[in-house]
Amino acid sequence: MSVIRSKILGVGSYLPERVMTNDDLSKMVDTSDEWIVERTGIKIRHIASEYEMTSDLAVKAAQDALGKNHILIGDLDAVIVATTTPDRTFPATATKVQTQLGMTRGFAFDLQAVCSGFLYAMTMADSLIRSGQVKTALVIGSETLSRLVDWKDRNTCVLFGDGAGAVVLSAAQGDGTVEDTGILNTKIFSDGSFGDLLYTTGGPSYSQTVGTIFMNGREVFRQAVGKLATAAEQVLSEVGVKSDDLSWFIPHQANLRIIDSTAKKLGLPLSKVVVTVHHHANTSAASIPLALAEKVNSGEIKKGDLLLFDAMGGGFTWGAMLARF
Repeated sequence: MSVIRSKILGVGSYLPERVMTNDDLSKMVDTSDEWIVERTGIKIRHIASEYEMTSDLAVKAAQDALGKNHILIGDLDAVIVATTTPDRTFPATATKVQTQLGMTRGFAFDLQAVCSGFLYAMTMADSLIRSGQVKTALVIGSETLSRLVDWKDRNTCVLFGDGAGAVVLSAAQGDGTVEDTGILNTKIFSDGSFGDLLYTTGGPSYSQTVGTIFMNGREVFRQAVGKLATAAEQVLSEVGVKSDDLSWFIPHQANLRIIDSTAKKLGLPLSKVVVTVHHHANTSAASIPLALAEKVNSGEIKKGDLLLFDAMGGGFTWGAMLARF
């Protein structure tokens, strides 16, 4: 049976030049390299300069994805930017990216699902492609989370970094089997009853301020592993794929202990788990595309590889996606 699949044409990434080490943080707040690494696995994070906005990071990641793969701006029908740190409350950061890329057709919009944002955006793009409304879509996860960090709170300031990752999706014909190239299945979820465990203290309607990040780390960890594993298992079971069939597991890069625990629940060896949290930290919606781009650029992810993506973020929002590269 012939079906339309959303094929990954190219990936790109961008990280700000400034690097902040754990030792740098230890001079700002009561912490240490040993304390941070033991609890999170994070060693460094990239921090946007005062002149860089979320759209700037997004444009550079997009140009990387388009340029490396010889994709023309004129071929794009849609731009979706997943971000929790937009340039402005409005207009959408995606429309600014659209303009800066020189794209004069199609449409652009932002999507907010915090750390699950990239998977939500990929799901939306996949739906648009499969419905025939879009042939080629640019999906970007871009964040300047350093603007939301309370640099006096050692429980949260050590966790986050800035960056952007981009993926170009295009319509392709498939046979309707798991051997097809492209997105094979996605599942996204949310439960607002957990909203008080991970949030920002501000917002235009709530306080007319941006606010800073608050997190109940112990409870977030407890919920994350179960929800991530369940979403992944559902995505796999619906298409008859077993964890042994996977080439790579690419989870949201929030915390090394969460990544390890989720992989263990899924029965995956660490050799199949992509880990970049140690040098990216938690970049929210940019986390998964940054990790994907790193492994594609290194040649470790190859054509035909079966990839499982998994993420959870504030809200709570969470989801998983299965794709053949």
